[in-house]
Amino acid sequence: MTKAIHKKLNELQSTAICGNDISSSCLYVSALTIGYAGQYAWISLLFVGVVLFLFRKIYAEVVGALPLNGGAYNVLLNTSSKKIASIAAILTVLSYMATAVISASEAMHYLQHIFNTIPITIATIVVLVIFTILAIIGIGESAKVAVGIFIFHLVSLVLLVVTSVLFITFNGLQTFQLNWEIPLTTHSLLYTLFLGFSVAMLGISGFESSANFVEEQENGVFPKTLRNMWAIVSFFNPVIAILIIAIIPMAQLGDHKESLLAFLGNTAGGNWLAWLISVDAVLVLCGAVLTSFVGVTGLLKRMTLDRILPNYFLKENKNGSNYRIIISFLILCVSVLIVTEGDLVSLAGVYTFSFLAVMALFGIGNLLLKFKRKKLPRPEKARGLAVVIAISLIITAFMGNYILNVNSFYTFVKYFIPALLFILLMLNRLLIIEFSISMLEYLYNPLRKFVVNSNRFLNRLHNKINSQEFVFFTKNDNVAILNKVMQYVEDNETTKKLKIVNVTNGTNSNQKLKIDLEVLDRAYPEVHIEFIEIEGVFGPELISELSEKWKIPKNFMFIGSPGDKFSYRVADLGGVRLIM
Repeated sequence: MTKAIHKKLNELQSTAICGNDISSSCLYVSALTIGYAGQYAWISLLFVGVVLFLFRKIYAEVVGALPLNGGAYNVLLNTSSKKIASIAAILTVLSYMATAVISASEAMHYLQHIFNTIPITIATIVVLVIFTILAIIGIGESAKVAVGIFIFHLVSLVLLVVTSVLFITFNGLQTFQLNWEIPLTTHSLLYTLFLGFSVAMLGISGFESSANFVEEQENGVFPKTLRNMWAIVSFFNPVIAILIIAIIPMAQLGDHKESLLAFLGNTAGGNWLAWLISVDAVLVLCGAVLTSFVGVTGLLKRMTLDRILPNYFLKENKNGSNYRIIISFLILCVSVLIVTEGDLVSLAGVYTFSFLAVMALFGIGNLLLKFKRKKLPRPEKARGLAVVIAISLIITAFMGNYILNVNSFYTFVKYFIPALLFILLMLNRLLIIEFSISMLEYLYNPLRKFVVNSNRFLNRLHNKINSQEFVFFTKNDNVAILNKVMQYVEDNETTKKLKIVNVTNGTNSNQKLKIDLEVLDRAYPEVHIEFIEIEGVFGPELISELSEKWKIPKNFMFIGSPGDKFSYRVADLGGVRLIM
């Protein structure tokens, strides 16, 4: 497979791609939060900013240590097992699927306010197809579109805020005082803020997107994207909530909840601002669709390289885009749109619970990284207590959303279980093939011709899966560590061949290591161990040379966790995995 080389994304491009998703929340999250927290909504939204501040460090530490595509999947793959990592991947894909469909549909609802005759479902499919084509053209071209949308969105929000502040300056705070004095009816203030916080967490969906295409970003850009997204959400969401409370009477909010910012613009500045906000809503929600395509492509490519998905998806076009992944994601989105008949409430359940679960798993991955990969160099570190608090807050929001909408949770489960079964099927396909071969041999006589042909196919497939070799680079003769390597390979990989490579500097051969490997070879008869000593210096050049020579992809090569004195970053090794 030829790999196309494309230019890395700078700070503005990277922020725009993931920022369009998270900043699009400004269009709806204030209205939703006010619906549950009333005049105290801005407090709930400020607290969401605190949660994001904690997660900035969490994401920066993990991706700084393991700067590879995949987000939560990547950190769990390098700190736990493939099965656990796959659960995070499923949740991320579901989140992207729901985001793409909801954003495209909501964009068309806003467009319908401008052009009344638009058929929502057909228009939604057209939007999904347009951004599929854009994603296939290449991430560089996608970034240019994303930057244009992002800048227009920020300018629109700034105009809305400035115009609203001027309106309050000339008209006074009477509306704010009336709204502020509305008494709480059914719940205490604390419970009201809890419900508002749970709903307000919808405003951080997309925060993990940058971690799913980090390999396409220039060095040092990733933490800046986190900072930029945090600043945008922490400023605009609470400020807009305060402006709404200060300008619009609570009694009028319910009639305009689907396009509240456009109504705010109309009240504060007139028709021109309402029209501008509607156009902005269409564009930035479409930008969120693009974010979904970019993020899911990076994640699914990584999963395919790790043999969780079929190699069929790795095919690239001349621009370096995995068009089969992109087209498959389009088909998934369109099918979900048709099956749910565009019911956004059902999709919102998938969307909310998926991304909250992904963020919780990412936090857990950070704790595992601290515990299992202590020596792994990382540019930033999040305090353990801060990580635990952040995870607790995500779980709190998850429970709050469950309380608010139990039906949405069950919808999420209905999508999650089939996806989980498919991934488990892929992870255990070798066992299924072996079982099928045994059954066909058992049925050989009554179904001879069919059995012979099927058996040949299954045996070829079985041998192909098993024939993939894996490599572990070791520098010591600790048999306990090597035993853990064998256990990891048996539990997580479908292979019968493992090369143990010891890179030496020309000194005497490591006889103790050879003896230990002979013992392990007898202890694990299912896996053939080949010991290889190579004179040289371990590093990216040697890995590339061996990968090319042995025809073994770099993500099928393993190392133990490197220490602080290691000369290279993990990203420099081209996808080599950490398993110890």
